[in-house]
Formats: sequence, C-alpha cells, structure tokens
Amino acid sequence: MDAAEKVRWFEGGFGLLYDRLLSRQVRQDLLPTHVAIVMDGNRRFALSSGLQNDQGHRMGKEKVREVMRWCRDTGIKYLTVYALSIENLTSRSPQELATLFDLYESGFLELCDDREIHRDRVRCKAMGQIHLLPARLITAIEAAERATKDYDDLVFTVCLAYGARQELVDAIKGILSDHRDGKIDPDSICEELVSQYLYTHDMPDPDLVIRTSGEERVSNFLLWQMAYAELCFIDVYWPAFRKRDFLRAIRTYQGRRRRYGR
Repeated sequence: MDAAEKVRWFEGGFGLLYDRLLSRQVRQDLLPTHVAIVMDGNRRFALSSGLQNDQGHRMGKEKVREVMRWCRDTGIKYLTVYALSIENLTSRSPQELATLFDLYESGFLELCDDREIHRDRVRCKAMGQIHLLPARLITAIEAAERATKDYDDLVFTVCLAYGARQELVDAIKGILSDHRDGKIDPDSICEELVSQYLYTHDMPDPDLVIRTSGEERVSNFLLWQMAYAELCFIDVYWPAFRKRDFLRAIRTYQGRRRRYGR
C-alpha cells in the first residue's frame, strides 16, 4: 500500500470512526451557541492544487453547505461566515467578483428550495453593505430570507460587503439619529444599547471564531462582537477544511476556561 492509498484508507475508514468519536466527545460538554468563521484560502487552495481560482471558490461554496450540516448535527444554533469584505469590492478583479456574485446568487436561490434547509428549519440571511451588491444578488438574498424567515433551529448568516468598522460607523449614525429625534438620552448609552444598533442585534455574540488558511488576524470581522470570543486559527485552506478540524476547534473551545475578565 503506497502513501496515497494509506491516506485514502485513513480518511475513508479509521477517519470516519475518529470523526464519530470526536462528535460524541464534543456533545458531552458545553457547546458554543454561535460559531463564526473567516473562510480563508480558496484561491491559495486552487493554486496549490493546480486549479483555476473559480474552482477554488466553487469548492469553497460546497464546503459552506457541509459546515452547515455539521452545525445542525452538533447542535450549534448560530453560524456566521465571512464571505466577502467591503474591501474585496475594490481589491478583487471584476472577473473574480463576477464569479463570486454568480456563486452567491446561485447559493441563496438553492437555499430557497433546499429540502434539508426546510426540514431542519434553518433561517438564512445576509448582512453587510448589501446595497452595494448587484441587484440580482440582492433579489436572491431577499428570496432566501423570505423562504426561511420563520425558522430558528439554526440561524445561518453570510457576511457580504461587510466590514466591522463600517458596522460601528452605521451604529453610531443610528444612535445619533435617534438622539436627534429625542429617542435616546446620551446618559443611557451603554454597551447593551450599542449592540442593539449593530447588524447582529438579533443574535448572541460569537463564542468561537475560526479562521482557516493559517493566517492569524481577524481582518475587520465582528470586532465589537468577538470581544470575549475564543479564537481558533487552523492551518488548512477553506476548501480542505474537514469535519474533524471543525470538531477539534470546538473541543479546543471546550478546553479553555472562559473568565470574562474575572
């Protein structure tokens, strides 16, 4: 048996048993309610595998669907993924952006009629500077949000044209506007009030933030919300992210003592 055959045997045989063992272990401890993921490494995965960039992005899209299943199987209630930063709108080429917009559009439209989504009562939505996206993509997002608006077993949020600094700017503008209208007394402004003006006002802060590809930075993602989150950086490109990587991240979270400043 050569090295490649040994890897295939491990992944298909022993690997599945290992994944089941990890699944049982993490269910016996406190699970994170909200997992947020910076999905990094699609292009580098494609380059390292001799593929075109668009193939890396397509594989990355399918990986999202896998991770959604892992969350449902494990009992995670909120999954938020960072798909496109507001900076990407100007830093990526028009050709790459067109590919990404196509993938996001088809992805949201698929969610509308996906039997698993409706069976498992998954609410799907997007957040960010959505108005900056192409009209066809906005229409697809709105369709998926309407189709799943009554579900709450898993809340799946895609961050598109998103930037945490811009989110805070928008929150400040909202607070100032309501202050001008006499709805807010400046002395009443506190952390809880600020949180009510964020895009994430209707969900808990993330307990666990995962970033793939080996990079160790947060890249303008959920800066306010991740104040007390556990961070886990995984040295694997997003399309190659495995269930055991996901479960190990949860196990790492469970092994840390969360003090919240105490």
